[in-house]
Amino acid sequence: MRKKFLGIMLCASLAMGLLSGCSSPQQSETEAAETTAAEAEAESETSEAEETEAESDEFQSSIMFCGSTSLYPIISSLASSFTEEYVTWNNVNPDFPGENISVYVAPGGSGVGVSAAIDKTADFGMVARAMKDSEVEALGADYSEYIVARDALTVSVNAENPICAIMDDMPTETIRQIFAGEITTWNEVDPSLPEETINIYIRDLSGGAYEVFQTAVMGDSEVAASATQSASMTELATNIANDPWGIGYAGFGAYNAANADGQVLYAFKVDGVEATEENILSGEYTIQRPVMFVTGDPVSESEQAFIDYVFSETGYEVVEANGYIPAFTI
Repeated sequence: MRKKFLGIMLCASLAMGLLSGCSSPQQSETEAAETTAAEAEAESETSEAEETEAESDEFQSSIMFCGSTSLYPIISSLASSFTEEYVTWNNVNPDFPGENISVYVAPGGSGVGVSAAIDKTADFGMVARAMKDSEVEALGADYSEYIVARDALTVSVNAENPICAIMDDMPTETIRQIFAGEITTWNEVDPSLPEETINIYIRDLSGGAYEVFQTAVMGDSEVAASATQSASMTELATNIANDPWGIGYAGFGAYNAANADGQVLYAFKVDGVEATEENILSGEYTIQRPVMFVTGDPVSESEQAFIDYVFSETGYEVVEANGYIPAFTI
């Protein structure tokens, strides 16, 4: 944009020079003086316009986040409140220009977020899993990550499933067998249960949760091809809650949100460990993940201002309101 603007200004200056060079020899001194003054004023305006454009180019007024549907509601909420509170950047910092604040947030899954950060189609990629070494390497020497929350994957069923009355703990091996399709009916889990088909619900393959569950539970086994994929954690939790014979790995935040107005989901302990805040933070509950955003570029002043807002008391409250465990203190 700046190159286009400077090109236009250069053409305008050259045109003015050509016009002044074609002045009539009989031009009066007054007319010459007026022409010189007009040229000087035009040059001054051009210089000011160039400076304004340069300042605009140097300052980043728009910020783009893309990726994880788990982090999406948190960053989206904070982007809205940040914009509503400050409106223009000079209200954030008087040294910033008075340009409108624009913070865009787009969901798409952790894989999409990483790709967007690498390809630089977004300023920050939202990710709900640990980063791979190859991804960090691809983002380069300026890589930085910002862990906003901790999340866990709860192995959950519909709260009305009769298994809830007879079992509160499920071994990792049983979970693996169910999700691999080796155990297909509920009476195979416990003979007192009805011979109903187990319906499996998972995140789509681009979601960070899929990779976390694969690593922590499935190992070399693949999830059954019959599993229903969900585009977001909210959708996954809803699918489980709507199916009396379903099972899935609802995120801790989505699980808490689903049960906010009454229990519709029931989460098992895994190998005797409950998915509580204490157990997640200590690492004792192992099916867990970081919820964060990453970038491979140096952080601009405006980006840092918004990052500070994310990690403020307001951000802390939004993380908790979304059912997650804040990964920072205030």
